[in-house]
Amino acid sequence: MRVDQYADTELRRILGSFPTGVTAVAALVDGRPAGLAANSFTSVSLCPPIVSICIAHSSSTWPLLRAATRLGISVLGADHAQMCRQLSARTGDRFRDIAWNSNGNGAVFIEGACAWFECRILQHVPAGDHDVVLLEVCKLLAAPSPTKPLVFHGSRFRELGVFIDD
Repeated sequence: MRVDQYADTELRRILGSFPTGVTAVAALVDGRPAGLAANSFTSVSLCPPIVSICIAHSSSTWPLLRAATRLGISVLGADHAQMCRQLSARTGDRFRDIAWNSNGNGAVFIEGACAWFECRILQHVPAGDHDVVLLEVCKLLAAPSPTKPLVFHGSRFRELGVFIDD
């Protein structure tokens, strides 16, 4: 059977068998934080340092973030599942009761994350119903002690279990 013969729900279910990390993508817009959750974050290049995210054309938040000078990418920790749901909501104050900070460049970072990247947009590449957004990493920081990452797998949030190579 060809891939294009699968229903969108079946494709989503099967793609869900691949676990991914979860990030918050955020910036100040008119002095207030705006952001979204993205599980499509990945490394693209080490030299120069480039990462990417994929954004649905249907996103109502991306048009706001796209105009930002700098974006904050926060790699969310296992204790951020509820916050991630809040950042994914279609309505309401996505940053209500979320601890965050911003730097002088307008990037917004979630406190308690595993890692933080300050990025600037390099390029948008149309790809079906999404855009692949290439981001230059301008600054980065990791949590001072290891933090369990939030993992999205099988349409559910999970945390990593036991290491199998120990």
